[in-house]
Amino acid sequence: MQRRWDIFCTVVDNFGDIGVCWRLAKQLTQDHNQKVRLWVDDLLCFSCIAPDVNAEIQQQNVQGVEVCHWQTVFLDVEPADAVIEAFACELPDVYIAAMVRKHKRPVWINLEYLSAEPWVAQYHGLPSPHPRFPLSKTFFFPGFVKGTGGLLREKNLLTQREVFDGVAKRLFLDQKGLCECRTDEIRIALFCYDSAPIENLIGLLSDSLNPVLLIVPQGRAADRIVAILSHAASPDESLIKHKQLTVQIVPFMAQNDYDRLLWSCDINFVRGEDSFVRAQWAGNPFIWNIYPQAEGVHWKKLEAFLDLYTVDMPPEMAIAVREMWFCWNGGKALNATVWMNFLALRESLMQHNKKWIKQLLEQDDLVSGLVQFVENQL
Repeated sequence: MQRRWDIFCTVVDNFGDIGVCWRLAKQLTQDHNQKVRLWVDDLLCFSCIAPDVNAEIQQQNVQGVEVCHWQTVFLDVEPADAVIEAFACELPDVYIAAMVRKHKRPVWINLEYLSAEPWVAQYHGLPSPHPRFPLSKTFFFPGFVKGTGGLLREKNLLTQREVFDGVAKRLFLDQKGLCECRTDEIRIALFCYDSAPIENLIGLLSDSLNPVLLIVPQGRAADRIVAILSHAASPDESLIKHKQLTVQIVPFMAQNDYDRLLWSCDINFVRGEDSFVRAQWAGNPFIWNIYPQAEGVHWKKLEAFLDLYTVDMPPEMAIAVREMWFCWNGGKALNATVWMNFLALRESLMQHNKKWIKQLLEQDDLVSGLVQFVENQL
């Protein structure tokens, strides 16, 4: 049955929150024939990953989703059948009041951040009564194991990945103006926070035994690399060459194109939540830069995922992965030994990731779980 959905999203760390909400909105519309209204407080940032979005238009239809600018003064609108409060953003008071007035109360869902911590399955699906109104919201936790909400995964995602062969790859690279693959080249996508040890990585890649192409989106990380390599040769504004390393700086891509970039690269450095999940579906070796939190809370989340992800790895492989991830997140200095140990595992990691994907497929995807939950409530 077609239901109406309202998704509320505040743009917190530039792209993570809206990246998840945009994929969620599109999948609800395209895979489940739902009617979706997406409320976003920063349309300009949103447009970086959704080029069809016009930041100057307050209300617009984009890929079947009604995109609305969430402004401080919120208009009194009719609430949807299902309401998603993404990542603990607070719904407007006027909207909550309208929910109370509805004869058939909406299904109110608090979509939480992704975590592999063991407690997630325990708290997934728990209700939380509103302290003042006859409303209750349900905590919905994405996750990697049964008993959680699962991960975002479109119905045709893995099929598209399988048919992305050499011809499709060359066509994609050409369309995006990306450098052609060279013999023995290592191709790396880099998406990270400012806290990542970029200087160390640039040094290691420059001294690589193989030629390296590092693809970096425009932004602060790219600016740091430009500063680090200010002495290096620049054939044009988007390319910098230094010893074995070529850096190509690219504009932000639409999400479908970013997926294909991850499919095209030998190693993917990713950050936050959205690109982290997409790197796992890509199947290539990946390194996660987790969002730094106060009092080191993020380390528990990093360890919890590594415990799941490496449990079936040979001990030497698990140690190498943990060391690389630990160094990339600032646990200790990234050095040549740590990097070379990780690099030597490329083929083994691709085989491991096939098994990991198969394990993830044992649970329903996040959107299917949300749709089923709403239907059970209405």
